[in-house]
Amino acid sequence: MAGFHHVELWVADLTQDRAEWGWLLDELGFTRQSEWPGGESWAAGGAYLTLTTSPNVSGGSHDRRAPGVNHLAFKGGAPGRVDAIMAHAEQHGWRPLYHDRYPHAGGSDHYAGWLENSAGFKAEIVADRS
Repeated sequence: MAGFHHVELWVADLTQDRAEWGWLLDELGFTRQSEWPGGESWAAGGAYLTLTTSPNVSGGSHDRRAPGVNHLAFKGGAPGRVDAIMAHAEQHGWRPLYHDRYPHAGGSDHYAGWLENSAGFKAEIVADRS
């Protein structure tokens, strides 16, 4: 019974994060399951990711270098699919990281791309092993 039920990200700018995360999650095969004034949930594979605001949020951006979550890693499908996501990410608010070492910044046997959005959240898009 291992696995995540859901992950909840508290965001400071829901409008911006809806646009950035919405594009990425849609590209990765997630489906928006619900939406309300303060957030939304996206589901895939029996788990879901929620973006939500909270009156308890402090600060304006996520610091992935501070204690807490550094990044979320997503299954990206075939290497060509990861390439396509990486090629279009900047048009949707995501900045490539480690692009000089893409697609093997994680090692020669690891095909992946890393992205950071305007709020400082980092996502890793991992290709299936062939």
